[in-house]
Amino acid sequence: MNKREFLKVLGLASVAGIFGNIGKALAMDINGGKCFMPDESEPHSRTWMAFGASKKIWGRRLLPEVQRNLANIALSIAEYEPVSMLVRQSDLSTAKSLMGSKIDLVVCPLDDLWMRDTGPVFVVNEEGKKKAIDFNFNGWGEKQDFYNDGKVAAFVAKHSGYTSYKSKLILEGGGIEVDGHGTAIITESCVLNNNRNPGLPKAKCEEELKSNLGLKKIIWLPGIKDKDITDGHTDFYARFARPGVVVAAYDPDPDSFDHAVTKKHLEILQKSTDALGRDLEVVVLNAPSQIRDKYASDDFAAGYVNYYICNGAVILPEFGDKRADTDARHKLEYLFPERDIVQLNIDGIAVGGGGIHCTTMQEPMG
Repeated sequence: MNKREFLKVLGLASVAGIFGNIGKALAMDINGGKCFMPDESEPHSRTWMAFGASKKIWGRRLLPEVQRNLANIALSIAEYEPVSMLVRQSDLSTAKSLMGSKIDLVVCPLDDLWMRDTGPVFVVNEEGKKKAIDFNFNGWGEKQDFYNDGKVAAFVAKHSGYTSYKSKLILEGGGIEVDGHGTAIITESCVLNNNRNPGLPKAKCEEELKSNLGLKKIIWLPGIKDKDITDGHTDFYARFARPGVVVAAYDPDPDSFDHAVTKKHLEILQKSTDALGRDLEVVVLNAPSQIRDKYASDDFAAGYVNYYICNGAVILPEFGDKRADTDARHKLEYLFPERDIVQLNIDGIAVGGGGIHCTTMQEPMG
């Protein structure tokens, strides 16, 4: 089951020349300020989303369902924390009709809806001051038009009044998973990919990631290239429930390309330790064996690990497989006993190869 269909929209821009003194200054500033990326389960100021689906990418038939999915995710999160939603001027009336005044709508040019990948990654220093890192979104290796989405990170930072820094690296937020205590899980297939960071040695990549995000240790998963537009983002494979505890995906279908990949990931995680030297407890979420027929396709992203943690709740997908849906819910109830577990039908978004986590980006409390 693919993670994101190659929704082909050409008109690609170049990001040549993005490396240089700006990235070097970032590393020094981050180190000097002792900034780090908090775990997603830490308190949020708000959630950022993008009402960016279009007929050009999603098609006339699917677009209304995708917009309803986005609205339902935003309204569910808004029960627990503020939500700011970027929206094109031309889509503002549609967004208002679906969400009313419950969501803070911010007009901004957009190409698509994947705020996890286009938005800034927020880091916090010891004084609680926030900074926004721009990881130079390039359309997942120039697979999709990114003229507008490449500017979203800087726009959000400026709108929020935070300093924005450009990393030396090209990557997406969906490729980063942290425990907030110095450990990250990252897929090699994304970051160590010539369509993002050509010729970059792994050691140099680690150095920059540790500097940008306040990390001490990176657990590398192989991921898989060329099977979906993201080249195998981490947030479909492994997530921290808390330091020392990882939720990992497993696809039991031997005919799926993800079967071997997820099996390998489980082997790596079960043998790994975190930055504090603790063995990881790995909780496995099996992919559903069936999904609803309405939007079924080989590119349907049926992954429970792509949930989103907000203040007081976990927003979790359901796919119509009663056994798998219930198992995922029960395991997250066990892992997050003080949070509500809210399950949503996101079939429209899943057809496009993404999930709830892909559509959101947390802004941590300062």
